[in-house]
Parts: sequence; structure tokens; C-alpha cells
Amino acid sequence: MTENSSYLKGRGAQTNPHNRFERQQTDGIDTDDSLLETGKTEYIPTRAKTIINKVDSPDVGLSYSMNPYQGCEHGCVYCYARNTHEYWGYSAGLDFERKILYKPDAPSLLEKAFRKKGWEPYPIMLSGNTDCYQPLEKKKMLTRGILEVCLKYKHPVGIITKNSLIIRDLDIISALAAQGLVSVMISLTGLTEETRLLLEPRTATYQKRLRTIRELSHAGVPVGIMAAPIIPGINSHEVAMIVEQAALHGATMAGTQIVRLNGAIGGIFKDWLCKTYPDRADKVWNQIIECHGGTVNDSRFGMRMKGEGKIAESIMTLFKTARKRYMNGGKRFVFNLEAFDPQGGEGQLSLF
Repeated sequence: MTENSSYLKGRGAQTNPHNRFERQQTDGIDTDDSLLETGKTEYIPTRAKTIINKVDSPDVGLSYSMNPYQGCEHGCVYCYARNTHEYWGYSAGLDFERKILYKPDAPSLLEKAFRKKGWEPYPIMLSGNTDCYQPLEKKKMLTRGILEVCLKYKHPVGIITKNSLIIRDLDIISALAAQGLVSVMISLTGLTEETRLLLEPRTATYQKRLRTIRELSHAGVPVGIMAAPIIPGINSHEVAMIVEQAALHGATMAGTQIVRLNGAIGGIFKDWLCKTYPDRADKVWNQIIECHGGTVNDSRFGMRMKGEGKIAESIMTLFKTARKRYMNGGKRFVFNLEAFDPQGGEGQLSLF
């Protein structure tokens, strides 16, 4: 990386682009000045009516997700969730990292959903959008509250995170695991710390993530990794090593995706790329384009995650070979859907 005096250290995005929904107002959001962090990161409570979201994408492999937080302090420059911040009236750039929305009633909203007549248990992904264990979770404990509700109702839940804070909740997660109600995927995008500090500056170190995998595995929790996104010319050379190290630390599952840069993320990423890696920016950008049929803005179901062309095929082949070698193919965890208790234990208590 070339020294750049205007480079914003500790942030992923280096710009705050125009919001395509500029006329949209932030109705329904209350700004609490007491939650401002020295003028840098703003924490904003929202009045949510529901917490469970239906997922219609055939590429994702799940039907429901829940997101106690919108926006993310981790600052991953490639994050697909950046685009959703525009719906709140903010920019997908720096606003996404420094204006964090949270849902104070998330646990109670989830309990309300579980108690609805006719609710059928199906694995819910925590989170499908931004990281449920981002820094604010340490104070707000919304994710912990959600997991407590899942345990109370014996409801299956999947977790994906890149923060070692998840170990704080190992008591609940291991109890869920004992009943076949949880699996955890740790996002592991590489092994080189210098790259991580630029690509996803406020995340847990790769070594912490590997140790987290080991602790979860030792506690009997089904754990895997998402080696994603893979960016040609930046972390693509580490694909096999990522899978190997994850397996050595106890991961038994692995998934991956080729980076795709939809909506505002394309411009944000390219700006970051030119400022961070000016010597290879054009090459990396062109390789991403080659992976998506001549564009970085690929929304085609079936192709957008895995990409196409020789570069994408090479990456996917390398990943699958490593997964077969180190994880015996990495079979997915099967959730227990039979244990669900729509009364949260109250029915049993009423017998006494």
C-alpha cells in the first residue's frame, strides 16, 4: 500500500457517496445524543414492528433471517449490506460504519413471533445482513437476548459472525447445540493481518477467529467457515490455506463466494481499491469484472455468488478440493425441527 495522507485509517469505506434515495426521510428513527461516541459513531434506536425477515433468494440457502443491528462498525469495504443503509436515508459509505441502528425490542419481538398460532419452526439466520456480534452488542446484548428466546422455545437458529465476542454466549450456544438447535459459521476471509486491517479494519484478528472456532468446536457446537468474499488478486491465493487452518481448529463445514459489488458498493470498493492498492487496482478490478461476465454488478441467481469464467472456476475448484481434502466434503449441519415448544416451557409448568 502506498502512503496516502488522506486515507481514513480504521475505516473501510474511504468515501460517503450520494444516497440514491435522497428524498427518503429517516422517519421512525430516534437519535439519542447520549449514545454518541465522541462524535464518531452514532448509535440510533429504531422502532421495529417485526424481527423476522423472509428470505426469497434461492442462492442463500435459508428462508428466514433476523437482524438486531443495521449498519456495521466492522467496516468491511466489500459488504453487500451497505446498500440497505440507503433505505434508511443514509449513505452506503462511511454512514454505514458510523451510523448504527439497533432494535431494542428484538428479543421480545422474536418471542411474540414464536407464540403466534401456526408458527412453524425453521432455522433463522442470525444475522442475514450485518454482524450480530459487532461492537455495540457488547453493551446492548440483543443477540444474547435473542439466543435466550431461541433456547426457551427450543427454536433452531444459525449464526454467522466474524467477531470473537460470540464466546461470551457460549453457555447459551452450547445448550442449544446439545439439542441440535444451532450451528455457527465464522467469516474467515484470509490469514494475512496486513490485508485484514485494510479490508475489514474493525474486525477480530484472523487468529482470534481461529481460536473462536476451536473453542466452539471443543464445546460441541457445530462450526464452519464462510471464506467469503474471495477477491481475485487480494485474498484468492489463500483459499486452500483458509480451509486447511479452519479444519485444523475444528471447523467441519465451509462455504465461499466470489466478491460481487452491487449498487453503491461498486464505487465505494473501487475508490478504496485505488487508494489502498494503486499499483494493482486496475488488475484486480478487471479480474472481478471477468468473474461476472463483464460487470461487477451481477444479480443473476445461480451465478452471482460463484461467478463465471476461468478465474472464478479456478477459485471454486481450489476451494472445493481443499474442502474435500481437509473437511471430507464439509457436509452441512441438519437442524432439529422437532423440539420446538410454542409455549416456551409454560405448558409443562401449568401441569403443576
